[in-house]
Amino acid sequence: MLALLLPVAQIEPMWYALPLIVAISLVYAGTHHERLRPIFAHAARLGVMITGFMLAIMLVLAFVSSRL
Repeated sequence: MLALLLPVAQIEPMWYALPLIVAISLVYAGTHHERLRPIFAHAARLGVMITGFMLAIMLVLAFVSSRL
């Protein structure tokens, strides 16, 4: 039961990732586009992809740590 609560305890430090995801997405999109609308559209898509990748890795690591 405690192993299932471990990922919940790790959510608070994940808030530090939010400004990093926003900054990385905007800078990366800004290097590929010149107009604001495509920059924001690309940054939004990239932010969703980065967040999804981080969540997938977090779930895999939580699963592996619960099996140990």
